[in-house]
Amino acid sequence: MTVPQRRRSNTIPGRYRGVAVARVDVPLTDGAALQSLLLGREAYWKTRFVVVHHGRTGLGPGPVALVAVTRDDPESLFAPITGVTVLAGPDECALVTAPDCDTAIPSALVAAATEGAPGARAVVVLGRYAHVNFVLDPEPMVVTVREVVPPYPPKLLDQANRVVAVTETLRPVRLDPEIVELPELAARHPAGHYLLPCRGGGAEIPGVRLSYLDERPERADWTLLGCERTRQIHKWFYGDDAPGVDICPLVQPPTGPLLTKCCLQQEEMRSGTTDGLPWVSVPWGSSLETVRDALLTLAGREEPQWSPA
Repeated sequence: MTVPQRRRSNTIPGRYRGVAVARVDVPLTDGAALQSLLLGREAYWKTRFVVVHHGRTGLGPGPVALVAVTRDDPESLFAPITGVTVLAGPDECALVTAPDCDTAIPSALVAAATEGAPGARAVVVLGRYAHVNFVLDPEPMVVTVREVVPPYPPKLLDQANRVVAVTETLRPVRLDPEIVELPELAARHPAGHYLLPCRGGGAEIPGVRLSYLDERPERADWTLLGCERTRQIHKWFYGDDAPGVDICPLVQPPTGPLLTKCCLQQEEMRSGTTDGLPWVSVPWGSSLETVRDALLTLAGREEPQWSPA
């Protein structure tokens, strides 16, 4: 029995300098004609892929096809094309113009492709700096970013978005925010008086009394909205425990690949698997570098492994 091989998703050139654009005078639907036309043509030494269009003066709106080319002489500045493979004809290839997309960033490229041409198997993107790149079978890895707010904006989500926007070595990901509102957590455990970790967070819970642990108020009959570290501080201050609501975003199991944070961590990053789903937790106040490492760790646990074509 032959087991069918899964088609490789997110095929993206490692360097878009290897993607050329050419106008041709044969039908884009005729793969044999494209091969015959390109075989023997001289190609620049970096060229590995060619986006072909028919009859237009530039790469503007209209049908495109995508081919891969090989040369027998990799050292010459120009050498004849000796192999042509049609990767996608015009029936399954779309052109998207996205001036704000840096096509060197895999996540940005795939986002432009899936938003601009949903359902297309191959998408050529004309992006920022007028640079051209493409993706075959776009399928971003969805990463849930779970965070408790306030404060606003959600810092971890903001950092993750910034990292994804500039990281060329990260497999294509799409961030899925799971924002947990502190007032919503409080509403699940009604009380007349809540003790919050700090006033600076800016949380507001209408109709109840609020106190703040960082101000070390006189002990009162309150419900503690906090995490394990907050409970430790409460016991240090007052010598006892208080009824509480655990707000740690790591407490709930993941529903997919999960990026979150935990205040019990110092500088270290933690990772694991729950019910077969990977998660990574970073400390509160993490640097962008730590968040990048966390995303790379999550992405590295996704199968099949990904690397640029």
